Amino acid sequence: MGSEKRNVRVVEAGTKPSSIRYPSLRFMFHSALICTDFSDGLHRLVNFVPSLVAGGLNKLVFVSTVPITRDVMPRASSERLEHVRDRFSAAMKNVPEGAEVHIEVDWGKPEDHILAMVKRHKADVVILGTPSRSLLNEKVFGSTTVGLCQRVSVPVLIVRPQLVSAYTVEELSLRCRHLFRYLLVPFDGSDTARYIVDRIKQQVGNSPDSSLKQCLLCWVVEVARRNASLQESEMKTAQQALAKVVPELEALGLEAEGKVLTGNAINEILDVAVDYDISAIALSSRSMGKLIELSVPSFTGEVLRRSWHPVVFFPPQR
Repeated sequence: MGSEKRNVRVVEAGTKPSSIRYPSLRFMFHSALICTDFSDGLHRLVNFVPSLVAGGLNKLVFVSTVPITRDVMPRASSERLEHVRDRFSAAMKNVPEGAEVHIEVDWGKPEDHILAMVKRHKADVVILGTPSRSLLNEKVFGSTTVGLCQRVSVPVLIVRPQLVSAYTVEELSLRCRHLFRYLLVPFDGSDTARYIVDRIKQQVGNSPDSSLKQCLLCWVVEVARRNASLQESEMKTAQQALAKVVPELEALGLEAEGKVLTGNAINEILDVAVDYDISAIALSSRSMGKLIELSVPSFTGEVLRRSWHPVVFFPPQR
């Protein structure tokens, strides 16, 4: 049932991952804010500036926000900021020629500080670490990552602290070189799915040397309460839609593939991320983090809470 026209590869459930053929290297993002509170493992990246630059990030801004407390005197507060800056000092060593590294430490609210730094440094991606937590826990105690995703205007790369902390030096160096090499895009024909593809096209189109090499578009047909004929019709519709979208990405020099599955969308997407050599899952949502999620869970929010793979969140149009 796959399509062979115009080199479009649309595969069905059960098909094994294909052999990987990488086109020439292209960089997807150039200026990144790396935000850490020193409990998420991302502070380790100060030792991997050359690897991050090799992955296309020629401007790196290390950001940390010290929370305001009533019992901290102005002098003590100043000394604490200097202590945090000193922890970033390794980032200033061995900076490759042509690259920039900045350190931004201040007290206040993390969301506000990060948004101000995005504007000041004209960053085109924010890198954050966020722990796995339940929706209810998120609503009760809040989440800097979810709050930022609701306000920021540039993509956010969200990674699991446990993974960054567990990587060996060799593994983390390699990972820093390939943060955006292979994106998994859940695609269901919706405006949101179309928007993600358009943002990827725009990002790559604006960066002729983008590090993105591959995209896998995955459409999951839900099977609950569906008869066989309806399911077959929806699968055919999905294959036809993917056969039109895949060439748009191939036209930019990317290797693109469409895959149609049946089952629970969240479970299938997470399984595909494991079976394929995925660097990150590309998502977007207008409802993630809002109270409506308590009654109607957001697909994006659930993937973000459950995925061990990094997630690239493209903020919706405002």
